[in-house]
Amino acid sequence: MKLASTFRAALVAIAALAGLSTAAQADSGTVTLTIYKAGWIIGGSGGSGVLNFRGRTYALSTGGLDYGLVFGGSKTVLRGRVSNINRPSDVAGVYGAAGAGLAVGAGARAIVLTNQKGAVLELSGTQVGLMANADLSGLAITMR
Repeated sequence: MKLASTFRAALVAIAALAGLSTAAQADSGTVTLTIYKAGWIIGGSGGSGVLNFRGRTYALSTGGLDYGLVFGGSKTVLRGRVSNINRPSDVAGVYGAAGAGLAVGAGARAIVLTNQKGAVLELSGTQVGLMANADLSGLAITMR
């Protein structure tokens, strides 16, 4: 009986270590996104980008909706890092944000977003156009 409980405890310990090693293998990559946004009260956005992960490049598509005070149109180019991913498809998902901003001509943007898989995007870049917003927005990223 004691041998069986010792064996069970050893199996639990091995399983726990296996789970830790999987989490420790989470990796990071770089992302570049170009997003076009326009709206009047309700806005929409769409664009494309690339993920560079473990020496390979993957094409991305973006799309989203904004609701709140949205007025104007803009083009935003964001570059940065994605972390806490194990495979390229982990970057795909829905990212939500609440924010406010104003761009007249050119301006700077920086944002940190997390999706349902735990991928974290840390992005910064430039926004060009005329855009005023104080809204809730969602950004969906898909693999192409």
